[in-house]
Amino acid sequence: MQKPILTDIEMARFLAQIDLLADAVIASGWRPDWIVGIGRGGLAPATWLSHALGRPMLSVDLSAQVPAFAETLLGELRLRVKAGERLLVVDDINDSGRTIQRLRSALGEADAALLRVAVLIDNSRSAAQVDYRAETIDRAVTKDWFVFPWEKAASRASILADWGEQPDRTA
Repeated sequence: MQKPILTDIEMARFLAQIDLLADAVIASGWRPDWIVGIGRGGLAPATWLSHALGRPMLSVDLSAQVPAFAETLLGELRLRVKAGERLLVVDDINDSGRTIQRLRSALGEADAALLRVAVLIDNSRSAAQVDYRAETIDRAVTKDWFVFPWEKAASRASILADWGEQPDRTA
């Protein structure tokens, strides 16, 4: 198996992405009640976007596979949507679309008046659509494995292990 091209997202680029997302949300005229960070990769961008938009933040962890931090919290978010609260879900990348599809399904396929999704990088070939994106890639062309600023504390072996869990994303 060929190893991926690791592409660092420098802090300046990340901050520019946050500015682009905040500007897009503001320009849309839609104001979320909550920013929701998706663990693990969406937590840092959600925190920054929460500050940029002046909105409180919640989180849910779909990566750890611990029901109390995923399914239980998704149930709580579903109740908030049913009560008419507006959620802006944030993740680092919309790659295959599986995370966003799982989230939308768990939240009862809420419409865009109540649920929107923002990502730093959006794969144009993803099975899921997002509402806000800072950058767009085409996985047929861009095979890089992006290393975001908060991931740089990890060893190269750990980053490659994360990639190894889903190498088809960059195939």
